[in-house]
Amino acid sequence: MSSKATSPARRACTMVLAGSLAAAVLALAPAIGASAEPPENRTININAAGSGASIEPTMYGAFFEDINQGADGGIYAELVQNRSFEFNSADNRTFTPMTAWETLRRGSDGTVAVVNDGDRLNENNRNYLQIDATTAGAGSGAGVGVRNSGWNAGQKLEAKKKYNYSVWARTSNPAGSTLAVTLETAEGTRLALATIKVKGDNWAKYETTLSPKSSTGAGRLATVVQGTGTVRLDMVSLFPEDTWNGRENGLRKDLAEKIDALHPGFLRFPGGCIVNTGSYDSYTAPNYTRARTYQWKDTIGPVEQRPANRNFWGYNQSYGLGYMEYFQWAEDMGAVPVPVVPVGVTGCGDSNRAPDQATLDRYIQDTLDLIEFANGDASTEWGAKRIAYGHPAPYNLERISLGNEEYKPEFKAYFTQFYNAVRKAHPEIKIIGNTGPFSQGPEFEDLSAFNATTGVDLVDEHYYNEPSWFLNNNHRYDSYSRDSYEVFLGEYASRGNKPENALAEASYMTGLERNADVVKMASYAPLIANVANTQWSPDMLFFDGTSVRSTPNYEVQKLFMNNVGTQVVPSTQDNPASTVAPIAGKIGLSTWATSARYDNVKVTGADGATLFSDDFSETAAAWTGNGTGSWSIQNGAYVQSSTTAQNTMVTAGSADWNNYTLSTKATKLAGSEGFLVAFGVKDTGNYYWWNLGGWNNTKSVVEKAVNGGKTNVIEKNTTIETGKEYDIRIEVSGRVAKLYLDGVLWGTVDDSQADPVYSVVTKDAASGDTIVKVVNTSAEKTPVDIKVAGAANIGATAAVTTLKQTADGQNLSPASSTFSGAGSAFTYEFEPKSVTFIRLAAARK
Repeated sequence: MSSKATSPARRACTMVLAGSLAAAVLALAPAIGASAEPPENRTININAAGSGASIEPTMYGAFFEDINQGADGGIYAELVQNRSFEFNSADNRTFTPMTAWETLRRGSDGTVAVVNDGDRLNENNRNYLQIDATTAGAGSGAGVGVRNSGWNAGQKLEAKKKYNYSVWARTSNPAGSTLAVTLETAEGTRLALATIKVKGDNWAKYETTLSPKSSTGAGRLATVVQGTGTVRLDMVSLFPEDTWNGRENGLRKDLAEKIDALHPGFLRFPGGCIVNTGSYDSYTAPNYTRARTYQWKDTIGPVEQRPANRNFWGYNQSYGLGYMEYFQWAEDMGAVPVPVVPVGVTGCGDSNRAPDQATLDRYIQDTLDLIEFANGDASTEWGAKRIAYGHPAPYNLERISLGNEEYKPEFKAYFTQFYNAVRKAHPEIKIIGNTGPFSQGPEFEDLSAFNATTGVDLVDEHYYNEPSWFLNNNHRYDSYSRDSYEVFLGEYASRGNKPENALAEASYMTGLERNADVVKMASYAPLIANVANTQWSPDMLFFDGTSVRSTPNYEVQKLFMNNVGTQVVPSTQDNPASTVAPIAGKIGLSTWATSARYDNVKVTGADGATLFSDDFSETAAAWTGNGTGSWSIQNGAYVQSSTTAQNTMVTAGSADWNNYTLSTKATKLAGSEGFLVAFGVKDTGNYYWWNLGGWNNTKSVVEKAVNGGKTNVIEKNTTIETGKEYDIRIEVSGRVAKLYLDGVLWGTVDDSQADPVYSVVTKDAASGDTIVKVVNTSAEKTPVDIKVAGAANIGATAAVTTLKQTADGQNLSPASSTFSGAGSAFTYEFEPKSVTFIRLAAARK
């Protein structure tokens, strides 16, 4: 694509407003959960003869990050937790090298200890287990050793299925030592037994296969030394033979099948925040850093030679699931691999950066080597390594993400070095930049302009917003420049797993498809979560040790991803008129466990006339408090003095005020947070407020309170300095509020009540079908007139797939049906709170 620097900044500034105006034009009836009573049917007009944008096979994909214990104990099929005894309190304060292990003395005696010395397996795998058996017991299961509890409740063991056990071991006993390996229940009932003879005092790998006689979801793996002597163990592993696609060191079958059923066009990996947080050190003895940025070369080759790392999300990361496995996973799904690499400056709240140019150069070279590893032939150093590791064919890497959510002073300079190096060495590779973690604001706009000027091919946008945001921003990408970069929506979700969340996301996906000429890739995030260790919610799939639970969000993604189509069909949706009330209410000032000072409060109407003004030179009689806090006029300002009182809101003005601008100056004096400025205040439980420096001054959020319950509308990492006077301005127009901090647009609240029906139409070249996709977010059945022009021979029978709420109201369930009334003009009644895909096919001859 061409890269024009003339419009990106303006595009970034105007896109939300354009989306708001478009939503306001459609505007119309209440959104999710409301009852729509239109005076006439909505109409979807389809121009079947028209030619819309092509939809690429990579339109929708999967993003996997090792968050929520998603790799070890998740999709990576290893059943042993802490198999190499590398867990450490630096990873998680509750961890020790013996986490998930218990010592066994079954008719025998001896000592068991984790050791880190020169007898280790290798420099990347430093801890090992030393068992000194001093007395020998009798019987097939006797011995001294350890038992592993697995993940969640234990290891899932199925009767008659095969499980591959392996261990690296050595013994000081010249005659050798025997290991008894058992699969058993948590209570100790034996399900399978095998023995292994360890010979010699050099590390060697030993393997056997076990098959349990009965099933359990809480299995245990025991390994004991029979006889006497010193035995050293490392990399104790138990893998189901039945992994997904039968891969060694492969994936948990039920989870991988669920993801494969989505038919993702791409797989983005390995993150996310785990990519670009931590130290830039390499894994070197003796004082290696536990928390390191993700360095892909650590994750390939034999698993026993891969080092451990502290995962950003607070646990140990074994790298058993590494770049070889990621590439293989993508290949097995027929998905394009999209790796994300660090670019020398961290994000996600981390404050590290490459300490010198030499380190930065190493990371740049690592990125070039990654491309060579994926695509190079046997004549290249890293291509030869891939071949030696068992994959002769290239992985056909065609795009790469440079960085993830970074916004620090060094970022642009560092990114440019990476960009230039990759572009020069591999002009065939598409380069993906990013705009940080927010959907709008100064950071977003700055990075948007930077990416356009630099000339990246795609830009990775991330945002997690409330359902109302997705409903009201369906037209976000309508106003994007078609002369700049293309969009990769790499992370998005509507902050919940209820049907309402999924419907909001479905409504938004119609807008993604309508703009398929600029939106080329999109992936919901995060993908999976272990219910026993979830750091982030919502997620698309939840699992424990034995089962996988889908969500409404998953069902929406699956329906869209399996019915994408190959081209957008031009269509319009005509909606009945509706009257939408503007945001209206009083203004308010508040604090939370903080003392703050306010001055020069002013409210002006849309015509510029002053509605209210208070410089606090006399009294505060215009303000009404809620009974908390300690408010008084001090030195010509209004001061709340308490640093312990919460929600000290005082209000002024009229409940009927709308289309106004509120301005004030605010200063934090003391305490743990910042200050709160409210607008649209109806009463103590219904209002909007700009919470600057909230959550112990870690972030700033616009919250909407409805009947006492608050939801986040916008969230950013803005913090507030004590003693600094801030200029605050809030411009309320209709159902849109623009918030300015020190004269700079900080964010836009768009609370427009969009029409509850959303639609898009695509063409499927393979089947010839025209797919009409309709999302009905209202609580009532909604008839829609569908008119098709430019198609001469539409069959009367159409295949229909509908996602409807389950009886308990907690999920969406797909149902297939046929509709016999299709044609060039027909009316279809859409179910309440549903997503419906109608496939219009040519009449049979």
